[in-house]
Amino acid sequence: MLKNNEAIEKNINMGPFNRALSLISGRWKMHILFWLSEYGVMRYGEIKKALGTVTHKMLSSRLKELEKDGLIIRQEYAQVPPKVEYSLSEVGEELIPLLRQICQWGRTYTDWEEKAVK
Repeated sequence: MLKNNEAIEKNINMGPFNRALSLISGRWKMHILFWLSEYGVMRYGEIKKALGTVTHKMLSSRLKELEKDGLIIRQEYAQVPPKVEYSLSEVGEELIPLLRQICQWGRTYTDWEEKAVK
């Protein structure tokens, strides 16, 4: 337990933690990153289908945010009809082991929770 604002006295820098969370928080962002890690390159329609209930507006917004933040790459091809593909950037790839650890923790927690209920 913290005593007398111990965290403040230790000068804990929450900046990097907060920045990391801001990049991946928000509905659908981690899901998008997961699917791109599984399939490598995906078109918009494939991502939408994989996510299921996501709206066009929400998916477009999240893809733009992830691209702006440098986590994904948007490749547009000049053809008719237009073709756009998404993939993980190098920085986005670095995040995948952490997402896999979160997934594993989720499995462990679910197992624990099921045993606790019994």
